[in-house]
Amino acid sequence: MATNSKRIEDALKKFDRNTLYAPREALEKLKETASAKFDETVELTVRLGVNPRHADQQVRGAVALPHGTGKEVRVLVFAKGDKAKEAEQAGADHVGQEELADKVEGGWMDFDIAVATPDMMGVVGKLGRILGPRGMMPNPKTGTVTMDVGRAVSEIKAGKIEYRTEKAGIIHVPIGKASFEVDQLLGNFKTVIDTLVKAKPAAAKGQYLRSVTISSTMGPGIKVHPQQAAAADKE
Repeated sequence: MATNSKRIEDALKKFDRNTLYAPREALEKLKETASAKFDETVELTVRLGVNPRHADQQVRGAVALPHGTGKEVRVLVFAKGDKAKEAEQAGADHVGQEELADKVEGGWMDFDIAVATPDMMGVVGKLGRILGPRGMMPNPKTGTVTMDVGRAVSEIKAGKIEYRTEKAGIIHVPIGKASFEVDQLLGNFKTVIDTLVKAKPAAAKGQYLRSVTISSTMGPGIKVHPQQAAAADKE
């Protein structure tokens, strides 16, 4: 039978696993329990009342976190000519065309997000089997297929993240680091929840926010009251 480490056991003493906390209180508890020797990522997990197997109930998009993620994001851009220069000036880590696609096909994955101009999708299309399963394939719905590559790169570098439902209708997104102030984490939390509520599919029936949980990389999950989460932007 698996047992928790002493660090986890100590963390579990600081909150009630069965209590549904208000967002601010949950984040305060999380900061108390984040005790790893590195700056842990804070993750928000939301289970939505949708069936993503139906196209009209898929929830997918991107949102810019007001306080960023605290992580340096490596951006790869498929573009040519002036658009390639625009991407470089905006701070893209890698910019290129067929040669980059060939590197990715060969197993190179030294980037976190890929962006492409529409005219490069013929080149990028063959990477679907590699980038698709990782959720890294450029997509117009998330703003990663665009002619405005400079803006896309700047937003991603500033803290824009992508979200999409997994098979069970669950969304996982980072909302900062454990070292962030509670107000910063709460601001990012509110932004994500508000975005998800606005993205509710018309075909979704019943309770939409089924469960909301926050956790740090090495810490236990802390439950947030779904209704209070939805009302967090009204605090």
